[in-house]
Amino acid sequence: MLKYESISDLVTAANARNIKLSQLALEDQAESMGITELELYEKMEINFDVMKRSVQEGMKKDLKSTSGLTGGEGYIMNEYAGKNDGGLCGTNMSKAIARALSVAGCNASMGRIVAAPTAGSCGILPGALVSLYEDRGFDEKDIVMSMFTAGAIGMVVANRASIAGAEGGCQAECGSAAAMTAAALVELMGGTPAQCADACAMAISNQMGLVCDPVAGLVEIPCIKRNVSGLMIAFSCADMSLAGIKAHIPADECLDAMKEVGDVMSTTLKETAAGGLATTPTGIKLKEMVFLDK
Repeated sequence: MLKYESISDLVTAANARNIKLSQLALEDQAESMGITELELYEKMEINFDVMKRSVQEGMKKDLKSTSGLTGGEGYIMNEYAGKNDGGLCGTNMSKAIARALSVAGCNASMGRIVAAPTAGSCGILPGALVSLYEDRGFDEKDIVMSMFTAGAIGMVVANRASIAGAEGGCQAECGSAAAMTAAALVELMGGTPAQCADACAMAISNQMGLVCDPVAGLVEIPCIKRNVSGLMIAFSCADMSLAGIKAHIPADECLDAMKEVGDVMSTTLKETAAGGLATTPTGIKLKEMVFLDK
């Protein structure tokens, strides 16, 4: 049984059998849970269906969060993606941004999402995978299998560092999600397990030190838009790895560094809404607007 304490161990195990990280994780988790691989695959398939529905729900024009602070960002971005060749990022990436915003918006409005790995970072993985499925015609089975790779990476992150904003800041949430997504994207594009690890390492290093400072203590501002940053980092790190660019600092060492940074980070910057953007003059006014109106 795999321990999920080291990304390098996952890569070594996959390479020894000449299989993908997803197949390694599928076999191991099915055995661990005492179910067949098909049964486990079907459970993951349901998760992908939830992701697709959360994109649709979050892209509604009249969507509003329960606080009233956010809503409609996914719809606005999707409209923009259909104009002027998708703007600076191009149509495909602009649509991916719209989907990441939509899922995060769905979460803020109490809709059903897949925490991947958390609710605060829920838009990154589906934003990428649903886009490859709907815009680029990737096979659904391959998409679902890539989620096992993402899951395996997430389990190592959780065991070796943290996926909780209250423990490690937003680097532990959006940073982890970006790393998971980058690895999944590399595998979908035919990359090796080692390239998945490189993409993961670069994604972690690019989100290092990101604080968790939710305005009014709600997973909306700036959380929803940070899902977009994580999405873009995942795509860019996947492409760098696929191009043959190495991470230089191994993924496991990046995770150790992330934990070290999280441990020394001030508690005011770890989901307490006691620092950062949450305590700016505007952040305080928004908090008063939410809670004084109740």
